[in-house]
Amino acid sequence: MKNDKMIVLMGKIIVIANQKGGVGKTTTAINLSASIALDKKDVLVIDTDPQGNLTSGLSINRDNLKRSLYDVYIGRCSIDEAIIKSPIEHLHIVPSTIDLLAVELELVNKEAREHILSNAIVLIKERYNYIFIDCPPSLGLLTLNSLVAADSIIVPVQCEYYSLEGLSLLSKTLKLVRASLNPRLEIEGIILTMYDSRTSLSQQVVKEVRSFFKDKVYQTLIPRNVTLGEAPSHGKPAITYDIRSKGAQSYLSLALEVLHENSLRQRSSGSAARKRG
Repeated sequence: MKNDKMIVLMGKIIVIANQKGGVGKTTTAINLSASIALDKKDVLVIDTDPQGNLTSGLSINRDNLKRSLYDVYIGRCSIDEAIIKSPIEHLHIVPSTIDLLAVELELVNKEAREHILSNAIVLIKERYNYIFIDCPPSLGLLTLNSLVAADSIIVPVQCEYYSLEGLSLLSKTLKLVRASLNPRLEIEGIILTMYDSRTSLSQQVVKEVRSFFKDKVYQTLIPRNVTLGEAPSHGKPAITYDIRSKGAQSYLSLALEVLHENSLRQRSSGSAARKRG
């Protein structure tokens, strides 16, 4: 990926979330972060799903972990102590374990519990060009912490009918979060996943989502692809498992869109600041 002249925002925090399961959140988190790291950007991914699929998808053995996100939440260690290197150069991870399931109960009486992750990330934010947070498919304490910590959200939407209903529910959730917890949270983009050009339903979903969200929808479509399904079982992103596959190429294309859009935003912000000055 050639983007030598590209400018990116330092320490931008992007949450990847959708309350509906099976839409490609973790697949997007792994492959988008790895594709951006391939461009020599320093990237951190935070696995906030107790299932830990992102962790295992980057060849991290969860049984051998000394520290995980759970330890950060309960105050046993700083987030800096939980960060480990992934096999991908420029890509680091805060891993997850099944212990995260206990977080909501253990922190039920803790004051400002929705801000724990946000407060932790502040300490390491400027080390990275991008920080991606992979969420569980529910609106619990872990997802709320992620939304409070984030600057923006990428929403993977599967190209099927019920995904449109889930997108409507998520839009309502975002309004509530902005109103009460994080007014700066914006939609980074909508990514359409599991696209099958042979079906009219996929084409209809693409048309409807683009009609409603307009330029917030990425041009890249993530196809149904064998490589995207196989790569996690080998603990690899698609770009290292089979970079020539349609799945890998689609996420490389998505990474270019994300980098380009953020470059444009920063230039626009810089121009506005100079005018005010």
